[in-house]
Amino acid sequence: MKPVVLAGGTGSRLWPKSRAALPKQFLSLTSDNTMLQDTITRLKGTNASHPVFICNDAHRFLVAEQLRKKNIQHGGILLEPVGRNTAPAIALAALHATQNNEDPVLLVLAADHLIKNEPAFHKAIEKAEKLAEQGQLVTFGVVPDQPHTGYGYIKSGESIGDGFKVSQFVEKPELETAKAYVESGDYFWNSGMFMFKASRYLEELAKYNPEMLEVCKRAIATETPDLDFIRVDYDIFATCPDDSIDYAVMEKTDSAAMVPLDANWSDVGSWTSLWETADKDDDGNVSVGDTILENTKNSYVNAEQRLVSVIGLEDVIVVETKDAVMVAHKDDAQSIKNVVNKLKAEKRPEFEFHREVYRPWGSYDSIDSGDRFQVKRITVKPGEKLSVQMHHHRAEHWIVVSGSANVTINDNTQLVTENESVYIPIGAVHALENPGKIPLELIEVQSGAYLGEDDIVRFSDRYGRVEKK
Repeated sequence: MKPVVLAGGTGSRLWPKSRAALPKQFLSLTSDNTMLQDTITRLKGTNASHPVFICNDAHRFLVAEQLRKKNIQHGGILLEPVGRNTAPAIALAALHATQNNEDPVLLVLAADHLIKNEPAFHKAIEKAEKLAEQGQLVTFGVVPDQPHTGYGYIKSGESIGDGFKVSQFVEKPELETAKAYVESGDYFWNSGMFMFKASRYLEELAKYNPEMLEVCKRAIATETPDLDFIRVDYDIFATCPDDSIDYAVMEKTDSAAMVPLDANWSDVGSWTSLWETADKDDDGNVSVGDTILENTKNSYVNAEQRLVSVIGLEDVIVVETKDAVMVAHKDDAQSIKNVVNKLKAEKRPEFEFHREVYRPWGSYDSIDSGDRFQVKRITVKPGEKLSVQMHHHRAEHWIVVSGSANVTINDNTQLVTENESVYIPIGAVHALENPGKIPLELIEVQSGAYLGEDDIVRFSDRYGRVEKK
């Protein structure tokens, strides 16, 4: 059984923690692990082989680094050149898996789900695998514990093995309809997880969406390795129809089956759902970080950087990060997406980035800024190197706080250690490398007329970030 982990998506309803450059699947929201790491570690005890991951180009180093930290071996990280929804992404994975005349059973998982009861999940996987081996396209239907309007539903049909034939897929219902679904016992939440033989998925896709399959075949034929990653041609894949697996295949095929899943599952789609699934105190509160709650009930409070105190409130969500604070009523948590859309429309950085930004070589934290200056704390991992680059509009002053740095300015390379500094004038070609065994910490002071991140001309880069001309 080969897991296929879909690691795209932005998780905008979990802003300000989840942002475009660091969405929820890469955050530690439900355990000490990130949600991506939990997606794989919860498969321990099953017959799963090395998983394949699918993500976009911008998140590739996040995926690779989080797998490295947990020593998770993988079967490839497929990069989508452009988002085209789940059906084409899974088609790429299926085509990749069948290249050597193999035909594994694929377990398609989202990278951002919470499943608390792992033994129950494993049993559901075993049941689904038997049906998949028989040629069924299996989905996991979550046994509902309440009428929920945020999920689509699956109506069960006649029994087949340890599951059911799918009678009907239903869109997200109104509350009264959801209540009727739950009371009937015939409807299950649509989890968005699937299991099928790679060849069977491709057969059904050929039947119901041949254009999509043809584009994916041409794209996978261009497959090329790039470090830990597998790339396909942008121009080809960009012509692919945009559709979900539900619409493209599952709602049309007569081979759709469902295995019930009763494993304390949640897609963690909002702060409210995160509150619902977390352990609460005697007042129904969930608190994370440095918090003081007084006369407060049924609330979720998450403090990242500072002390957060909530007094005399009920049913609220308060989330604090280094650069933003969000306060919402639990019943209106879905409107957070509207705030994110406004941030995007106004081109504010809080839409995409946190104050601390992760890069393949480490990270930087923007500590302070003004009209003509910016101060960053930069961390470079041992053995890593920033690109050889130049700036047209800014000079930089680097002060090493801990560790040591090999600094190249034009044709001169020097070792800079703790409490030493170096100046890089405007227009100088320069590079920074950590030759040591411990993280390099330095303070960077930028000064100039324009300090945007797009004022970087890269000449060489070990992470493949030099634009091709």
